[in-house]
Amino acid sequence: MSKIFNKPAGSPAALVAGLALYLSVGFTPAWAQTDAGIKEGRELVEVNCGKCHGVGVADASPHEGAPPFRDLSERFPMDALEEAFSDGRIYSDHPDMPEFIATPQQVDAIIAYIASLQE
Repeated sequence: MSKIFNKPAGSPAALVAGLALYLSVGFTPAWAQTDAGIKEGRELVEVNCGKCHGVGVADASPHEGAPPFRDLSERFPMDALEEAFSDGRIYSDHPDMPEFIATPQQVDAIIAYIASLQE
């Protein structure tokens, strides 16, 4: 949906109209979730990711090659991370990382939690 902003607008009125349309479709970034969604995301990453990744605000990653989640925005823009997980498959080309299949709600919660850790 962000493609509205990739093309120059013909006029300021067109930009305002495009923005109004963009906002009217109910788009909410995953990282704009409620505390309940963030809590659900934290629980999911603790269970599914915490064996390798540092998933808290200060813990080290148990696996040397796994980045702590609080540092992910240094590697990936949050919207790119959301897009990468949009099909429900959370995976990496790293051979030690298992594939994790998540529902759209779980993906949103995971992204919301990761976003809540970013400075």
